[in-house]
Amino acid sequence: MQKKMKVAVMNGVGQMGFEERDVPTPLDHEVLVKLEYVGICGSDMHYYEQGRIGNYVVEPPFVLGHEPGGTVVAVGAEVTHLKVGDHVALEPGKTCGQCEFCREGRYNLCPEVIFFATPPVDGVFQEYVAHQADLCFKLPDTVSTLEGALIEPLAVGFHAANQASAAIGKTAVVFGSGCIGLVSMMALKAEGVDTVFVVDVMQKRLEKALELGATVVINAAEQNVLEEIAKLTGGIGVDIVIETAGTEITGQQSIQVAKKGANVVFVGYTASGMVNMPMSLAMDKEVTIKTVFRYRHIYPMAIEAVAAGKINLKGIVTDIFALDDIQKAMDNSVNDKANIVKSVVKIG
Repeated sequence: MQKKMKVAVMNGVGQMGFEERDVPTPLDHEVLVKLEYVGICGSDMHYYEQGRIGNYVVEPPFVLGHEPGGTVVAVGAEVTHLKVGDHVALEPGKTCGQCEFCREGRYNLCPEVIFFATPPVDGVFQEYVAHQADLCFKLPDTVSTLEGALIEPLAVGFHAANQASAAIGKTAVVFGSGCIGLVSMMALKAEGVDTVFVVDVMQKRLEKALELGATVVINAAEQNVLEEIAKLTGGIGVDIVIETAGTEITGQQSIQVAKKGANVVFVGYTASGMVNMPMSLAMDKEVTIKTVFRYRHIYPMAIEAVAAGKINLKGIVTDIFALDDIQKAMDNSVNDKANIVKSVVKIG
């Protein structure tokens, strides 16, 4: 096996480059994975544009990327459930296993989590990674490593749908039809919600939402969102709202279009972190407001949903870039949001 690997690094805001690093050696409880595809997430773009997200500050050289799929090429001495040649999706967060949140099963809230591409922890825009074996999920033969890379964002969508108590017979609105909006919409439908309306201001993204199963799409740049949803629901609103756009107006509209007693789930982060909300209306409707931070216990069900044909993960991908073109991949993803829904980096 080769001893060195190519690693794409962020050398500063808007600046990508490459380094040569040693191929890691897996510990006894780890596997070595040859990465094949890594998705570009909104957080990657934000770090690339701003150099930070809140208190997480990039110190170059820094490796972005936390949505990986690949093939096992070596296994540690204690690993029994995986073997060389297995295709895997990697869950990117290692937790402590000891805190109250881990013990309760809400490990996504672990304060000691080590998460790919969250400073100071490097991500996986690189050729190989050694990772904890129980965070590497074997893919069925019918699920590709490209789809494996997209299990990570899909897990966010399923967690949002679960937070919303998705079920047959309910109606839903998803604000935002970027990657997370689309996977949330598909997760809702996979869990039995037949009627899902999708709202955005970018027509190409709305067309992608229709292609992937949205019931009706609403272009908020051209239509009155509140009036359209009132027409579609006979004035009563929807049972479920999932907000992924991360704007103040969509946050307010999430409460306004909700049916009395509805579940409203906030997924998208706002730029400022502060928004004005119609809380009196939320109280009058007695809506349940929930939020999403990553996911927990989702990968097996997400992989099964893809394998069963309930989720068209390949359908969200609009652009695939070679690792050698990482600068172009990041620039295009940041600057062409009207046309690029989801970019993926092909490593090998």
